[in-house]
Amino acid sequence: MCGFVGYVNQKDVPEGTINSMADRIKHRGPDDEAYFSDDNVSMGFRRLSIIDLAHGRQPMFNADQTKVLTFNGEIYNYKEIREELRDLGYVFKTDVDSEVLVYGYEEWGPALLDKLRGMFAFVIYDKKNNEVFGARDHFGIKPLYYYDDGDTFLWGSEIKAFLEHPNFNKELNLRLLPIHLSFEFIPSRETMFKHVYKLLPGQYFLHKNGKTETHRYYKFNYDHIDNSQTIEGDADKIGKLIDDSVKAHMIADVEVGSFLSSGIDSSYVLNEAAKLKPIQSFSIGFHHSKYSELAWSTEFAKTINQKNTPIYMNGDDYFNFLPTMMYYMDEPLSNPAAIQLYYLSKDTSKHVKVALSGEGADEFFGGYNTYLEAIPFDRYQKYVPKPVRKGLAAVAKRLPRFHGKRFLVRGAQPLSERYYRVNYVFNYDDRNRVLKDPSINTDSGAYTKHIFDDVKGKDEMTQMEYFDINTWLPFDILHKADRMSMCNSLEVRVPFVDKEVAKFAETMPVKTRITPDETKIALRTSAEREMPKKTALKEKLGFPSPIASWINDPKYHERIVNAFHSDTGKKFFNTNELDRLLKEHAEGKSNMQKIFTIYTFILWYQVYFPEDTTENTVSLVHRTQI
Repeated sequence: MCGFVGYVNQKDVPEGTINSMADRIKHRGPDDEAYFSDDNVSMGFRRLSIIDLAHGRQPMFNADQTKVLTFNGEIYNYKEIREELRDLGYVFKTDVDSEVLVYGYEEWGPALLDKLRGMFAFVIYDKKNNEVFGARDHFGIKPLYYYDDGDTFLWGSEIKAFLEHPNFNKELNLRLLPIHLSFEFIPSRETMFKHVYKLLPGQYFLHKNGKTETHRYYKFNYDHIDNSQTIEGDADKIGKLIDDSVKAHMIADVEVGSFLSSGIDSSYVLNEAAKLKPIQSFSIGFHHSKYSELAWSTEFAKTINQKNTPIYMNGDDYFNFLPTMMYYMDEPLSNPAAIQLYYLSKDTSKHVKVALSGEGADEFFGGYNTYLEAIPFDRYQKYVPKPVRKGLAAVAKRLPRFHGKRFLVRGAQPLSERYYRVNYVFNYDDRNRVLKDPSINTDSGAYTKHIFDDVKGKDEMTQMEYFDINTWLPFDILHKADRMSMCNSLEVRVPFVDKEVAKFAETMPVKTRITPDETKIALRTSAEREMPKKTALKEKLGFPSPIASWINDPKYHERIVNAFHSDTGKKFFNTNELDRLLKEHAEGKSNMQKIFTIYTFILWYQVYFPEDTTENTVSLVHRTQI
């Protein structure tokens, strides 16, 4: 696991710029650094040594030195690919997975990507053709950004590295603020910085002659759902797949540990890993708190005779780290669980360099409780004509609150507008009230409708899962996992987010994913064969935290009020509306996510645009860095 940076050379770029850019992401690779420059490009690399510790230095070259590679991630089937390349006459000097990329690209070009199983982002500079090729893994586990304003082309593992380049024009992408307020992330290739783009999961780019093209080599789809499959049969297949995936993800020349919550996903991963060798697990929690999962995770580790290390945090830990978290995130992200993941990673990194985690099971196997509503909505839309549904919704809107009102109102909307992820935090009317300039507001449903269009005609639960796999998973779940682990120089591996696992998940019918009252039915059936029933059937909690109550604690409440009334708060938001959110939250209304989203955006802006604010928030992350 590593980090890399690079740019197409320009005459006015000072010597040492590539070193400064790489230093920005030193946390991704503290073990080694190396650089390459010629007349056309400059490339920098920071290494976290996991496989073949004595070798594998990057940038790495092919035999005739015409191709230069920088790579972040792990290729789990690299040994099979290496044997295929050896049969074709290639000679390998190391036992690292990165070497198969540089020779594989030489042999197959972009078709190499179809052969890879792993998590990766890499860039190859082709000297002969004077072109830069970059690729990102199938699901977006590892990050790859590029900056392209028509004159300057930069790339890197994290956006913050671009700050060191003199031709990087740091500018807020203001029109995306309403989108961020809807989703808590940007569900597209765009970012909150103008001209900075994410390479999307399953894509590669080619930059040549000043032009950048992007191409898709992989797209998860539901074109091969097999309705003949059964819960028991799918449970059999899942068991074999997870066993195989965990084995592949355990490959390392350093000790591997595992995160452990109280839920089925991380427990299943740990259980399978423990069959291979003793493995230490790590769990985050709170002292004397109803939100702590430590009792569950500790008990499960004991049942499979593995050591579990509890890690504790409190409100001071949480709020003191928030500005620094925004720095490491690159973009504003208001998932409250991110800070637990930071402290979990921080303490885990004191013991191991690699940790397994359970992300992805909910998206691929139907784990979110919101998927359960697909069944009644499917029936309602099937048996009640659209004009009738619209009429009932119009009447319901005018009536006082009653049981079923929300169902009738939403039942007249297409899923692309109704699905709660589309207005996950603020809906359109909320944004009109909270934005200082409501004219920038936009329809968040229209922004992501094309994703639902990809699975038009599929059942609603399948559409929900597809949407989450293409937005929530890469831009929130995997994003925070990468940033919060790598800022602690810890590699996190996610066996559920795997090419072979996904290939099977694409075939699962709704009946093996959910029932009217239970999620992840086939996965739970598989897990119940391997683990205690109460673990396999435990309801999903996510990463619970006391943030809702902390917001009302005077010492944290004051910080939020100060941020809401800061220069930044007044620049972007209607402060009267922000005060109303706080007041309602204190009165027991659930505004936690709204408050937290505004608060974290303000902190992010103060960290990345300190020249535009008088607040001292940025001092917590070293003003001179920004």
